[in-house]
Amino acid sequence: MTAFSLAKRLRAGETVFSGWCMMGSPIVAETIAREGFAAVVLDAQHGLWDTGSLVAGIGAVHHAGSAPMVRVPLNDFGMVSRALDFGAEGVIAPMINTAADARQFAAAAKYPPLGERSFGPPRAMMLQGQYADITEYLAACNTGTITLAMIETPEALANVEAIAATPGIDALFIGPYDLATSLSAGKAQDINAPEVDKAIDTICAAALKADKIPGIYCRDAARALDMAKRGFRYLTIGSDFSAVRDSVAASMKTLNVARGNTKDPF
Repeated sequence: MTAFSLAKRLRAGETVFSGWCMMGSPIVAETIAREGFAAVVLDAQHGLWDTGSLVAGIGAVHHAGSAPMVRVPLNDFGMVSRALDFGAEGVIAPMINTAADARQFAAAAKYPPLGERSFGPPRAMMLQGQYADITEYLAACNTGTITLAMIETPEALANVEAIAATPGIDALFIGPYDLATSLSAGKAQDINAPEVDKAIDTICAAALKADKIPGIYCRDAARALDMAKRGFRYLTIGSDFSAVRDSVAASMKTLNVARGNTKDPF
C-alpha cells in the first residue's frame, strides 16, 4: 500500500470513489476496502466507532490496499489529530460553518507552518513509511493528509468561499441530507429540491475557484456518477448499514415472491 495514496490521486486530478462505514467493525471496513474502493471512511460522528475500533479499522483498511479516512465527531478537533496519529490519510470534519472553524480544523490537522498539530505519530509512521529525516515526514504529512470541511448549513453556504480559501483546508465536502434539512428549516430532507441543487453547484464552484477538491456524500453509485459529471472528485457511496439492509431486503423479496407472498416485509 503506497503511503498517502488518496492525496496523490486527488492532487493528480483523478476522480475517486470511496466506501463509508458506520458499524464500528474493522472486518466490515476491510471487506469493503478489498472490493476495490480507493478509500473507506470510518464514520465516528454518527457511526459506532470508538477509539479501539478506529485504531484497528484504520489498520485493516490500509492493509486491504485502501486509504483510511475518518469523519470525526462535531467540534472534536482533538480527534482530528488522534485519527491522523492512528494512520488515517484524511479527516472529514462536520459543521464547518465559518473561516474560524476552518482555521481551527486546519490547525489540528496540519504540522507547522500550516497548522499546530503536535508530533507523535508512531502508528501512522508504521503504515505510512519510516523517513530518515523527520522534517521530510512532516512535509509529506502536510501534503499527504487530506482535510475535508463539511458544508451542510446556510451559514456555511454563506461563508463557503472564505472556508475554501483557508490555508490547510484541502477539500469541501457536502453532507446533502443535512444541507437539505437546514435549508428547509427542518421541513424537508429533499436532496433534489431546487435550492439544494443550486447550493451543491455553488459549493462545487467555490472549491474549484480556490483550487480545492470538491467532495460529496452520495446515497448510491448512480448518484455518485451523476455528481462526478458535475465536477465532484471525491465521492462517497452509501454505507455498510445500507449495503447489508439492501442485500437482505433483496433476498427476502426473492423468497417471498417464490412463496407467493408479495408483501414486502421491509
